[in-house]
Amino acid sequence: MTTPKALARSAGLLYLIVAVFTVSAGLVNMRIVEPGDAATTAENIDTAVTLFRIGFVSELVGATAFLLTSMFLYLLLKHVSQIAAAAMVTFVAVSVAIQSLNLLNQKAAMTIATGQDYTHAFGPTGADQLTMLFADLQHDGYLIAQTYFGLWLLPLGYLVVRSGYFPKLLGVLLVIGCFGHLVDVFARFLAPDFGANISPFAMTSAAVAELSFIAWLLVKAVRVPEPATSVPAISYHQR
Repeated sequence: MTTPKALARSAGLLYLIVAVFTVSAGLVNMRIVEPGDAATTAENIDTAVTLFRIGFVSELVGATAFLLTSMFLYLLLKHVSQIAAAAMVTFVAVSVAIQSLNLLNQKAAMTIATGQDYTHAFGPTGADQLTMLFADLQHDGYLIAQTYFGLWLLPLGYLVVRSGYFPKLLGVLLVIGCFGHLVDVFARFLAPDFGANISPFAMTSAAVAELSFIAWLLVKAVRVPEPATSVPAISYHQR
């Protein structure tokens, strides 16, 4: 039977993979995609197509690891509340589905930027604009998926608080991180300039919560109560 510590450390390792590969994919996109500049974006994709492919695969690996992370945490925490644990996995499954399908937009941008057929069909400017359109769709699709990246932290935080395996503060931080994700997403869609300005502040809470949770899973795993030890009675004989 798998022990709670083994489940926790497995979840922590997978969660670390999520963080590393997803951040790597984001950094690749930030380096290559130039917002509002279709010609530069298309040229960057064409000249750094291998790096763009690495970013694509990195995000796919991160998404797969994210789903596995939620499954291990489900096994670890389902005894606290099966409904909350199921909600946690459901939010992750929705986010992973959106994120994975959204990668088709990135693949389309790469195909157009590196293929001559589209340049011949739409002209250089038209092909560049089409590349930019798919790159923008990929960005917006990721934000939509981020809604569920945030929502999964809500049941997770509840389970962490109630489980006794972790410090309650970790659970509180995860709930705060949930609202950080949601503020970032809705601010970016409702008021893009304002959202871009507050994004670093909104996402700081989520980053602190998730990195702290990863560190605890990997280093401490879980707090398992020590079995009660019986103290032998001492008899005193009075003279």
